[in-house]
Amino acid sequence: MSLRIGVDVDGVLADFRQAFHKAAEACGVRDVDSDDPATAHSLAQRDVKRVWDYVAKTPNWWMTLAPYEPDQIARLYNLTRALGWEVFFVTNRPASAGDTVQFQTQWWIERHGFYLPAVLTVPGSRGQIANGLRLDLIVDDLVMNCVDVVAASTSKALLLLRAGDKGAEKHATDRGIGVVPTLADALGVIERLHELLPGRRGRLMRLADWFMPAEAGDVLPHNPRVIRPLPPLKD
Repeated sequence: MSLRIGVDVDGVLADFRQAFHKAAEACGVRDVDSDDPATAHSLAQRDVKRVWDYVAKTPNWWMTLAPYEPDQIARLYNLTRALGWEVFFVTNRPASAGDTVQFQTQWWIERHGFYLPAVLTVPGSRGQIANGLRLDLIVDDLVMNCVDVVAASTSKALLLLRAGDKGAEKHATDRGIGVVPTLADALGVIERLHELLPGRRGRLMRLADWFMPAEAGDVLPHNPRVIRPLPPLKD
């Protein structure tokens, strides 16, 4: 069976925090203690709705976010193709003007090197999502989502903690949740999980099958969008 992986988008792939604060500047909202780099990411609660209203009115705002590690998004695609993983990108982004959140997110992920991404725009419990999709592991940047996953499913959870919050790290590790500082480190963990995941087959392979040459199946090119259109059907 192939490894089934859930990957959160904002905070894991995309730098939502930076984009949100640029939106705050665009609509005239000033950061609390903006002169202090350690607290410049805190907005007054009364201004949060104003910024979200700005996001909702901006066409295709979700396409404008910067990636944290664009090379690692492409690396995830390469690993997925090489090792046969099934990857689901999960987000609960609210709508903005323009295209749907799903399309904006798909466009953004593909732009950074992961072709044909499966994007699920689902609010609510990450644990229920992990359980429903039978995920082996999910990568998320929020402790509460990781806790929900391990409590409500058999999936493993990996907390991507870029800020280095020791309290959040202890909260996670006490509950059996792995903690990594970067997406690159997360992919290293997933590769190890792939190596350790036992093969599951309904019956033992016949000994004679060991000596038969493997059949070469049709494999799509690295970029599946280069495929020529299918010929028209004959009458």
